[in-house]
Amino acid sequence: MNKKDYYEVLGLNKNATDDEIKSAFRKLAKKYHPDLNKEPDAEAKFKEVQEAYAVLSDPNKRKQYDQFGHAAFANGDGGAGGFGAGGFNFSGFDADLDDILGSMFGGGFGFSSRGGSSRQSRKSRGEDVLYHMNLTFEEAVFGCSKDIRLDTSVSCPDCDGLGGHDEETCDVCHGSGTITSEQRTILGSFLSKTTCSNCGGTGKTFKRRCSTCNGKGTIKNNRTITIKIPSGIDTGNRLRVPGKGEAGLNGGPAGDLYIEFKVSEHEFFKRDGDDIYLTVPITITDAVLGCKKDIRTLDSVVTLNVKGGTNTGDKQRIKGKGIKNSSTGRTGDMYLIFEVVLPDKLTREQKELFERLSTTNLEDSTYNKFTRFVNKK
Repeated sequence: MNKKDYYEVLGLNKNATDDEIKSAFRKLAKKYHPDLNKEPDAEAKFKEVQEAYAVLSDPNKRKQYDQFGHAAFANGDGGAGGFGAGGFNFSGFDADLDDILGSMFGGGFGFSSRGGSSRQSRKSRGEDVLYHMNLTFEEAVFGCSKDIRLDTSVSCPDCDGLGGHDEETCDVCHGSGTITSEQRTILGSFLSKTTCSNCGGTGKTFKRRCSTCNGKGTIKNNRTITIKIPSGIDTGNRLRVPGKGEAGLNGGPAGDLYIEFKVSEHEFFKRDGDDIYLTVPITITDAVLGCKKDIRTLDSVVTLNVKGGTNTGDKQRIKGKGIKNSSTGRTGDMYLIFEVVLPDKLTREQKELFERLSTTNLEDSTYNKFTRFVNKK
């Protein structure tokens, strides 16, 4: 490769800070910008300067360049670092560069990062819309369909988002989209290129303004759309609905609709991801002797064998009885947490039974083991 070292192009060393890189670029971009410098090689040098800045201002690209040099971006498929067979790919970089150039020259010049004037009327994507939706526990677990009302802009159906009919070339800027004038500053004379106010920078006007949208290209629309909510949604999850956001400008695509969910709590089930927990109360008799217990899962009732000697806090798992998540394809489990419930009141007969029980031999019980530990001398 016959490319110059990027640090050399900007007149910097490899330890240059981000601020030093930006400052060097500003200085050289002003020096070589084709609108200001009419030397034959000005445009080539300007492109060389902006290519160097594009790499060194990006932490990831700079790291690759420091390690591998130009070879890091040598593949011809436009892969690493954004270089292709035709050189640097400025996709996604123009806007940042235009902002720098605009602020550097005081604004209103309409400079393009490749040199020459930029068009202020490119197709632009519409804004995304965020909608907050409340769901019951059951709606989130099983999925559902919901109708929601949106008050957003949509592309005008009468003019296809253009704002008018019978397009023609602007007779003020003659299709360039900009007006050129000379501006004198302390740095000298500059050619100032401002957006044409007659056509808004499009270079085109219409014989008839669209009466439906009043030339805006978009209209406000209150509409109802049906949203299919997949099973397994949880609080904080977002669902993207493509193309249901605000309308784009100058015929650009619409933005997306994002629905953010808040799921209400269930009276008995507690959720942890796709797993659910259920606290199961049992009597002292059930805990000591064991029993059969009917348990309600999300979709059915199952009979469970509770073993004797169950204590409060003991856990039992029922595999595959949790939440089926459509997004991940995983089905969670259900966990039962037992809670031994003490009676509020006892009959005389019950009290006698407990008193008789207390006199029986419980040498192997945890209670007696603890008692011996406390009384140990």
